[in-house]
Amino acid sequence: MRPRILILHATGTNRDREAARACLLAGGAPEIVHLHKLLEGGAGLGDYQMLVLPGGFSYGDDLGAGKVWSVLLRERLGEQLQAFVAAGRPVLGICNGFQVLVKAGLLPGPSDEAGATFTEQRATLTRNASARFECRWVWLQPDPASNCVFTRGLGDTLIHCPIAHGEGRFVAGEAMPIDRLQARGQVALRYVDAAGDSGNYPVNPNGSDDDIAGICNAAGNVLGLMPHPEDHIIDLQHPRRHRGERGGLGLALFESGVAYAAEL
Repeated sequence: MRPRILILHATGTNRDREAARACLLAGGAPEIVHLHKLLEGGAGLGDYQMLVLPGGFSYGDDLGAGKVWSVLLRERLGEQLQAFVAAGRPVLGICNGFQVLVKAGLLPGPSDEAGATFTEQRATLTRNASARFECRWVWLQPDPASNCVFTRGLGDTLIHCPIAHGEGRFVAGEAMPIDRLQARGQVALRYVDAAGDSGNYPVNPNGSDDDIAGICNAAGNVLGLMPHPEDHIIDLQHPRRHRGERGGLGLALFESGVAYAAEL
């Protein structure tokens, strides 16, 4: 059976349908559900095998990117979310969804792998180093040493997909520096060029520490990334398809996540 996947919609998110389509093509059974339905008890996280927080501008980013959504998740759905993550079920946060996971304390998570699901915020996603909104296609390379269930089996295969954000620069905190994230297998994806090499802007479009595009929790079942893999799931979406170029589909991330969810 296809695993049930919750695409959690919040006021202001706008990438729900794209995320749902990616999950469907990857073999899942996605359902778009508004956050308020969960808050009112009309649905429960326990009914699903995978959770996706899509991109957009939740609540208009009025208190900062993803802040309101993160507070609602932590304070109103904290117990459900903690049980969901502790059970090993996969969680994917894309762009604004990544910001939510970081500000809720789910990413990078506690310093002790056996500790609580939530912790204080240990990193941030702040304004791009370019001081402007960046909308361009980028290359991503999975880190083969990562624990991430969404990148397992991908090796160092490159992914090509767009970014669209003004606050996507990942900055690690003192309590969880880059070398510790790397040692714990939490660096899932990095920005590279088409040859797989690191580089300055625009290869790294926002100035993120260590070219980090996505991180996971220590257990590997929670992934957050700023780029939009759901926007390149078929060859028709390739920006140079008219010149015969193919490959780098972001669908691979969804396929790995859905396959993992189906095993639970």
